[in-house]
Amino acid sequence: MAKQFASAGDLAEKTISFTEVGRDLWAFTAQGDPNTGVIIGDDSVMIVDAQATPRLAGKVIEKVRSVTDKPIKYVVLTHYHAVRVLGASAYQASEVVMSEMARAQVVERGQEDWESEFGRFPRLFQGHESIPGLTWPTLTFSDRASLYLGKRRVDLKFLGRAHTAGDIVAHVPDANVMFTGDIVEYHSACYCGDAHFGDWPATLEAIQGYAPDAIAPGRGDALVGAKMVGEALDNTADFVRSTFRPVARVARGGGSLKEAWDACRAECDPKFASYAIYEHCLPFNVARAYDEALGVDTPRIWTAARDRDMWHALQG
Repeated sequence: MAKQFASAGDLAEKTISFTEVGRDLWAFTAQGDPNTGVIIGDDSVMIVDAQATPRLAGKVIEKVRSVTDKPIKYVVLTHYHAVRVLGASAYQASEVVMSEMARAQVVERGQEDWESEFGRFPRLFQGHESIPGLTWPTLTFSDRASLYLGKRRVDLKFLGRAHTAGDIVAHVPDANVMFTGDIVEYHSACYCGDAHFGDWPATLEAIQGYAPDAIAPGRGDALVGAKMVGEALDNTADFVRSTFRPVARVARGGGSLKEAWDACRAECDPKFASYAIYEHCLPFNVARAYDEALGVDTPRIWTAARDRDMWHALQG
């Protein structure tokens, strides 16, 4: 029987958790849905990743208002994907921050990504009528920037390509807590359709170099304590390598995309089949790994039509 497209069948509401990961630092999580980080400073609040719609962002705002009445000044977006950025308007922040590369990707493929993800995640896009359009930053940076919430400093850094070419992290040095976006996942599949497999493990090593006391990952539970942080970093690296290695072997040997799919499933299913959005991610991951193995450095743009063609070719 053909599997239902992407996450079209995932319509059940998720249980929200709001976990303090350091002093005045919070992770908004919901059973494998995209996470949002909250950083409370002396005089204002920073949001890290905005959710897919203003309606979903409203749930984050409710949690923020349960712990502080300080104004939300910054919305920091770790990358350009629609489920991360299209809810930004709800926060009414004075500044929206992205890396320069992430902004360039909005220019290049933001509309296509919106239309693609709208089809993949119908539950996340409930209330989509309130999205005012593509989210554009008011501030960008290349490699690093420091922003201040009163005396509290937040360092925004590009540590290397991974989930996309423009991923950034937000590090709060006074608590040694990091908000990583989808560079790090916990018991959730990595979406690799726009990834750079060859660079991703080194970017994880750069995060490990900070020895964070806690991480708010892109999906999955908040990671508190060195043991949990280390396990998540190792597991994410294993997922990335386990996906790329069998696909590259087939692609470089002249095999077909379907043969690469079968090889990837043989290696990844025993370890990761129970992870959130695993079946959703797999066709996109295999397609991108196949391209990268054959020397395609810039990921091809996913469109709603390409999504379904790929899905039916591999998951159908």
